[in-house]
Amino acid sequence: MTDNESIQIIVGLGNPGSRYEDTRHNAGFWFVDLLARQYGAVFKEERRFQGELARLHMDGREVRLLKPATFMNRSGNSIRSLATYLKVPPEAVMVAHDDLDLPIGTVRLKRGGGAGGHNGLKDVIAHLGREFVRLRIGVGHPGHHNEVIDYVLTRPGREEQESIIASIEEAADVMPILLGEGQQKAMNRLHTRPPDVDTPDGDSGDVDAEGGG
Repeated sequence: MTDNESIQIIVGLGNPGSRYEDTRHNAGFWFVDLLARQYGAVFKEERRFQGELARLHMDGREVRLLKPATFMNRSGNSIRSLATYLKVPPEAVMVAHDDLDLPIGTVRLKRGGGAGGHNGLKDVIAHLGREFVRLRIGVGHPGHHNEVIDYVLTRPGREEQESIIASIEEAADVMPILLGEGQQKAMNRLHTRPPDVDTPDGDSGDVDAEGGG
């Protein structure tokens, strides 16, 4: 993707169902739900794409929002199906996801790279390649690899949740910049915050449980 090429599909990674909707692992869903509310878009079930789809206009451009209805670690086929149908290259797809390697309240844009132990991203890479854009939503780390599954599949405390929501609101604010002025300017705006421990491809710990990713 050149810096002036526009994102056409924004995907939120998460797990379907009320059991998971408030968990840290669904931060990607929180982000696209926020965009839908801000722009008056409505998600509708689209079985051919194995997910829920919304359409909105941002900065004069049409954008699709997608929430795969598969479990997290099987998200890739849903995204590939939509991208193939719309003839959208991977470079014009942005995937929003929770990130254990970033502190709570931190959000980062990145293009390409590995999965960092995130099984949702692993499946997206398997179906789409590596060159899609990622919106990394920091949810913090429990401190030990063995605690990762329970951590991401539980609801954050009130203050943590408020910090995560504030960070995705900041990310939503730069989406028109991303579409209209390019990734570098959006990154410059979003990343001018206090420094954090940013390990782009660090091992955030595999989450293999059903409902995990």
